[in-house]
Amino acid sequence: MLENKVLSRLPRHLLKLVIDQPYNSYTWQDHAVWRFVMRQNLDFLKERAHPAYIDGLRRTGISIEQIPDIETMNQILEKIGWAAVTVDGFIPPAAFMEFQAYNVLVIAADIRPIDQIEYTPAPDIIHEAAGHAPILANPDYAEYLRYFGEVGSKAFSSAADYDLYEAIRYLSIVKADPHSPKEQIQMAEFLLEEKEKSLGIPSEMALIRNLHWWTVEYGLVGDLKNPKIYGAGLLSSIGESKGAMSDSVKKLPYDIDAVYYNFDITKPQPQLFVTPDFAHLTTVLDEFASRMALRKGGIEGILKAIESASTATCEYSSGLQVSGTFTDYLLHQNQAIYLKTTGPTLLSYQNRMLKGHGKDSHADGFGSPIGRIKNAFKPPRFLEDSDLLELGIEMHKMCEIEFESGLIVKGILRSLTRCQGNLVMMSFADCLVKYQDKVLFEPSWGIYDMAVGESIVSSYTGPADADGFGLEYPLPKEKTHKINYNSTQKFLHQLYGKVRNIRESKSGLDQLSLILKTLKDDFSDDWLLSLEIAELCAVHKLDSNLTNDVASFLMNQKAKSSEFSRLIERGQKLIS
Repeated sequence: MLENKVLSRLPRHLLKLVIDQPYNSYTWQDHAVWRFVMRQNLDFLKERAHPAYIDGLRRTGISIEQIPDIETMNQILEKIGWAAVTVDGFIPPAAFMEFQAYNVLVIAADIRPIDQIEYTPAPDIIHEAAGHAPILANPDYAEYLRYFGEVGSKAFSSAADYDLYEAIRYLSIVKADPHSPKEQIQMAEFLLEEKEKSLGIPSEMALIRNLHWWTVEYGLVGDLKNPKIYGAGLLSSIGESKGAMSDSVKKLPYDIDAVYYNFDITKPQPQLFVTPDFAHLTTVLDEFASRMALRKGGIEGILKAIESASTATCEYSSGLQVSGTFTDYLLHQNQAIYLKTTGPTLLSYQNRMLKGHGKDSHADGFGSPIGRIKNAFKPPRFLEDSDLLELGIEMHKMCEIEFESGLIVKGILRSLTRCQGNLVMMSFADCLVKYQDKVLFEPSWGIYDMAVGESIVSSYTGPADADGFGLEYPLPKEKTHKINYNSTQKFLHQLYGKVRNIRESKSGLDQLSLILKTLKDDFSDDWLLSLEIAELCAVHKLDSNLTNDVASFLMNQKAKSSEFSRLIERGQKLIS
């Protein structure tokens, strides 16, 4: 898997979320589920999906016949500048976005059980590999997905957002487990409802997740009255892809207002959004990004960093990036003039830690002025040594700097830090920092490193230098449930393997009668394998007795439930 050069650029904190694909644990029934969904979808989508999807299936080499292995996928995806990794179910939204920013597709390793073949609330390899990967072959869409990851990974979240993520993940896990008690599922649904009610004002991440849902997952493209499918949730769902094209699902023009439409992962969507083309997706994303602290900075950005109560970055106009947990700020005439972090803080420039300014150097926090220096004709970042001398600021001498806000820094100048010609930091010994009657730094506290910059131009979640900071995403509390099959179920899976071998080798057709008898006697609720036998009867024009026998068996199964009937009829239609 790691042979794909795209993956070599992934930072360490993302690699910790990657798991090995448990390819040998997929049963032959799992492969049959993959084949059924892929054949059904391909038949339905060839006229209804964006042309890039069908072309992408060919270009990405995704097999219709069996679950793809991640190593083969990576060999092919590398040719279009992408890669894929397998993970355990839902991962934190910020991490998911960050993978996209690195051109890496996140694929949930599990596959939906047969009783959720039409729709599953949990991410699975059908959704990720068959839904997301093919459309990447379109360069315009692929760039949109990368750009979305770049913007989305910087969006501020709230503590309530993470609680909601945990609740969604837990519900998806218990609903995907066929052995989960009904009471456990109901409790998980209740917990999710409670978390949704307590969200309060939506964060940047909550809003941008809505944009992701209505485009990447459930997007339509083209004419409003006759759109094509490109969203992975529709491309990978037999039931929803058909329902999406019906008049019962409202079609709305895609614009920035989509951020205000929430979604429920456990139900079909009541409305979908239609973008005229993929370029329009980027236009809307840019419009949203212009509202984010990432682009606006200022006091709004500092407030969002404080409200997030987690590691964030505020970037000065000089380019200096301060990464830590922001806890306080000062205002003067409605402008931020000072910011403060508490606990380990990192100083960076262009996303690289400044030498000597790691978390150990600022273990107790960091505080610094924001603004222009009084009587200086230039922004502070452009001040040269001669400009500093005119202001009475000289190396190794006691000097006093007064900001236009009235904030005063008085100390012995020890060093200047410049990056690409910009003055980004000044360090003082024996330093006192005051604003009015408030002491912000005392000489006894040691060296005072003062950030330089007249404004905060950007604020976003996470550290500027993730590896330098030692960022780690919290691992999910609840792992995806691994299904333990009993001996009877394992025997059924062996029968699936036998039928697959018969189909692929085109020999052993005489064994089908005995296999069908075993199904009728011991597995009368299993409809998929008998459907595969019916397919072989049609393909090889087998004797009428077996053909009639399997048709009668399927008719009895259709009578058991409307869901069975719908699935079997679709399979029979494809056979005919």
